[in-house]
Amino acid sequence: MSTDDRVAVTTGIARLHASPGLAGPGRLGLVTNHTGVLPDLRPAAPALLEAGARLVALFGPEHGLHGTAQAGASEAAQVDPATGLPVHDTYRRSGGRLDRLLRDSGVDALVYDLQDIGARFYTYVWTMFDLMVSAARTGVRFVVADRPNPLGGLVSEGPLLEPAWASFVGRAALPVRHGLTCGELARHLNASAVHQVAGEKADLTVVEAVGWRRGTVAEATGLPWVAPSPNVPTPATATVYPGTCLFEGTNVSEGRGTTQPFEIVGAPYIDARFAPSLAELALPGVHFRDLRYVPAFHKHAGRPLRGVQLHITDREAFAPVRTAVAMLATLRRLYPDDFAWHTADGGAQGTGHRHFIDLLWGSDRLRRAVDAGEDPLPLCDPPAPPGRWAGDEVLLYT
Repeated sequence: MSTDDRVAVTTGIARLHASPGLAGPGRLGLVTNHTGVLPDLRPAAPALLEAGARLVALFGPEHGLHGTAQAGASEAAQVDPATGLPVHDTYRRSGGRLDRLLRDSGVDALVYDLQDIGARFYTYVWTMFDLMVSAARTGVRFVVADRPNPLGGLVSEGPLLEPAWASFVGRAALPVRHGLTCGELARHLNASAVHQVAGEKADLTVVEAVGWRRGTVAEATGLPWVAPSPNVPTPATATVYPGTCLFEGTNVSEGRGTTQPFEIVGAPYIDARFAPSLAELALPGVHFRDLRYVPAFHKHAGRPLRGVQLHITDREAFAPVRTAVAMLATLRRLYPDDFAWHTADGGAQGTGHRHFIDLLWGSDRLRRAVDAGEDPLPLCDPPAPPGRWAGDEVLLYT
């Protein structure tokens, strides 16, 4: 992409740096990590302090303040050496524990600045939700410093989560690929879900990103890409992630432990039939390359695997959720005795625990359709475009 194709985007945190008063009065806590940078890559926390913001505490999500922890982990509470501020670990905290953390921190307002990647099961969204609930219960104001959705905001994919399947990879009814920014999600969740848990809405302010349009993807924003977590190294990873993350609910490697997580999938039992079978489906915007690899860690670590790499040929035509669902159905058809679903605790199916694929999908409908040999692709249809399922009033950008 040439520089002529890019647009100038000013993030919410850059606007707060220029005008700290946008966050309102009082002592501020910053919910952030290594993605919380200004356009020149300066970390937001020390930059805000230098600009005169009354910042008194930092709050880290999954992967930690510095992004060093792998999936399902965070960094221990600490003091940030760059600012001298206490760092509070929010991962796996909710309810009364999170309420107490907010009260003990002494903040009057929380400023949220994390880079989302546009998928319901990416946990930063639910860190935001849980903190909004606690903020509503404890009288703390909540400010979202908005950033662009790296996938753009024109498309949604997948069904709304059903309440019985709520978890930390989906607390409320969003599609799998939601098509909103964090600021828009905060407005939607505050109107539809926060008050149901907290008893009242959060006192919410969104500092909008200036210059972003719904059709603009990450590479066209002119903003630097900072890997939001260890296994989302590039915008290409983010593009496929809303689909191939579903493989976390199976015994198929989603490429963790390699340099191309989520762009490749494989298993010990996959053979030469898989790639040609996917090619026959003629899925739009993607080609599949037969490959072999050995993960350094995670599923099947140290074992030779065979599978495919997804090569995106047309980003606008590519539908990550539909593509991954078609891949899952093909695996079940080709390898019925080997393909298996994992439970939410990482074990094999049939152990009496809920299947992780159900939590990722937001119901058991996908798993049941694939196991029955039914066509699962109709399940991928979204409830409506982003401005319709969430309600037009939550949208901040055109």
